[in-house]
Amino acid sequence: MYYVYTLRSEKDNSLYKGSIGNLKRRVREHNAGGSTFTRAHRPWKLVYYEAFLNREDARREELFLKSGKGKERIKYLLKE
Repeated sequence: MYYVYTLRSEKDNSLYKGSIGNLKRRVREHNAGGSTFTRAHRPWKLVYYEAFLNREDARREELFLKSGKGKERIKYLLKE
């Protein structure tokens, strides 16, 4: 399984989108400062994810979510 995920910074409400095979481990890495971009915005909370059977589909969805239309979809899905 491969996952596309969105994290929300509890510090400044910024969003981070990515894709990975081991979602639990990757969220821990983000919160431990294992990524240069996400280090300054810790702590992170997982707010959305999708599962895919193959890596290519997950990567394609990640790129879409980082586009203008994808950002609109995430904004809509995370509406409170």
